[in-house]
Amino acid sequence: MAKAKGMFEVKCPCCHADLKVDPETQAVITFQEAVKPPPIEDLAAAVQRLKGDAGRREEAFQKSFEAEKKSSQVLSKKFDELLKKAKESPLEPPPRRDIDLD
Repeated sequence: MAKAKGMFEVKCPCCHADLKVDPETQAVITFQEAVKPPPIEDLAAAVQRLKGDAGRREEAFQKSFEAEKKSSQVLSKKFDELLKKAKESPLEPPPRRDIDLD
């Protein structure tokens, strides 16, 4: 098998580094890491975004809390409506559940 003369460059699929490989020795001769962008471009903007996140979390919590407080009233009204419907037509069979289909 004829081997190519000179080194060739390969890009690592995992870390995206540039590798120079010698075909004769089949070894990596040089390794150049890929340049990574800084995780936070502007520190002040990141702090403002984090402060805004706290407000959004608090708002979502309050909405959830109010919905939970009202859920017992909603369930009570649904139950009363279904009970009223059942008393109006006592001969009608109860609705089928998923478990009844087995």
